[in-house]
Amino acid sequence: MEIILNETNFDQEIKEGALPFLVDFWAQWCGPCQMLGPILDQIATDFKGRVCVGKVNVDENPNLAGKFGVMSIPTLILFVGGQEKERLVGVVPKERLIQLLENSLGAAQQ
Repeated sequence: MEIILNETNFDQEIKEGALPFLVDFWAQWCGPCQMLGPILDQIATDFKGRVCVGKVNVDENPNLAGKFGVMSIPTLILFVGGQEKERLVGVVPKERLIQLLENSLGAAQQ
């Protein structure tokens, strides 16, 4: 399940959570964002208990988009320990996301 993030809960969810957090910056009108949605739903299911997946609607939370320098959507940012670790822009194949998460989880466990 994806967590809806906004300017009120973002810092608490990202910084206080024990798990890595993959955040999707998106908008309802964005076609590529809609294409990525089902992939992220599957990632959230496949990595449940190991990675949290969240969404930030950039139209509703422009300050968050600005804070992280999001210029194009969809933008995916992986946070580990509350810090940005990786960033991907555009529609990303599921296999690339799995690789990114597996690599980050492996590095975090060392």
